[in-house]
Amino acid sequence: MWTVQLRLSGESISITRDTEKAAVAEAMAVKNGLMKAKTAKAKKTVTVAIDDYISARSNVLSPATVRGYRFIQRGRFQTMMQRDIGAVTQEQWQRAVNAEAKLCSAKTLQNAWRFLSSVIVEATGEKITVRLPQVKPNEHPFLTPDQIPAFVEAIHGMPVEIPALLALSSMRRSELLDLRWENVDLENGIITVSGAAVYGEGGVLVRKKENKNRSSTRLIPIIPPLRAALEAAQRKSEYVVTMSPAGMFQQINRICEANNLPKVGIHGLRHSFASLAYHLNVPEKVAMEIGGWANDQTMRKIYTHIAQQDVAAHAKTFTAFFDNKNDNANKNANENEKVTDIQ
Repeated sequence: MWTVQLRLSGESISITRDTEKAAVAEAMAVKNGLMKAKTAKAKKTVTVAIDDYISARSNVLSPATVRGYRFIQRGRFQTMMQRDIGAVTQEQWQRAVNAEAKLCSAKTLQNAWRFLSSVIVEATGEKITVRLPQVKPNEHPFLTPDQIPAFVEAIHGMPVEIPALLALSSMRRSELLDLRWENVDLENGIITVSGAAVYGEGGVLVRKKENKNRSSTRLIPIIPPLRAALEAAQRKSEYVVTMSPAGMFQQINRICEANNLPKVGIHGLRHSFASLAYHLNVPEKVAMEIGGWANDQTMRKIYTHIAQQDVAAHAKTFTAFFDNKNDNANKNANENEKVTDIQ
């Protein structure tokens, strides 16, 4: 009996036959077959691999996610899109990352590579490790509790008033775009948040029954200025908000600029809700319930901003402690001096 031990791409294969010639011949046949299979699998361009990755998940990815993947496919790593994805080495991917770092922000590059690395693993089975530039923390601008009343007054009667107040009440852009009048209960002062509207491929607005997560389906209270705006609104559509996201963003920022306020856009108003909840000492569980956050870590890390006046107030309390200590020490010293003089 003759045995040939074959190793190919780290895989060990043992072949045993009656004669040396038969064992070697079969080993060569196995090797050639595996090599051809590997070559056939690897001969796929990066852009085709992306198409296959998205197609395999067509029923589970949200339209907004697919749209984001297509942006990456059309706008990032363009020198690599027609390369054979199985033939690109780790060093070549690192060079591509280095070149891409000059064209976009670290955060954009990180998101693009996270997606692309998943495509590479699925297409080739290889996990490519590259070094990415460090992402600097970038807090979204928001309104402080002192600035919110001025903003509410400035948007009164403007086309953007209702969507802005909905966002200030914690609603995401996707949620307020899908809000129907049937979900607005003015009598009980409650809005039912259920469903979302996002932009898919081709800029088409796609409505979904599902929210971002299970916690996103919730009830939120209607604040007084929002109630007044909703009561005065003309219901020309089944949807409460008919303004485009771009229109909302631009009008909010123009109003903010005209009133010396931070240009917060729609999402910054949701941040402002979290900041106000913190300022008013609203319990975290309650704020999470209203805001639709799945866990407190997300709220603390991303959304909860501490207003400057709160920092100043706590700083004064902190320094006052030591001032009191010094005052008490001086008082005791003066009293001791008096006792000495009497003696």
